[in-house]
Amino acid sequence: MKTVPQMGWAGIKNGKLLSLAEAHFDVFITVDRNLSFQQNLLQFSIAVLVLHALTNRLIDLRPLAPKILTALSTVKAGEVTHLTA
Repeated sequence: MKTVPQMGWAGIKNGKLLSLAEAHFDVFITVDRNLSFQQNLLQFSIAVLVLHALTNRLIDLRPLAPKILTALSTVKAGEVTHLTA
């Protein structure tokens, strides 16, 4: 698993970011709750997991880890799955 900055993609906007991600990954995990409203995710061959937590700090995201692991085995390309703490 790599982050956007680790891939050298910091500052790249959502549409281009998803295009880059789909070439390298099967799943894109984000805390951006508006992504599915801003982009037509069906045009991308990548699954998207949207994390909903109190903040995007690790302490608040950590409880979602089991749900992420479960979702990774069932998500499909072009699908958006929202995971809530």
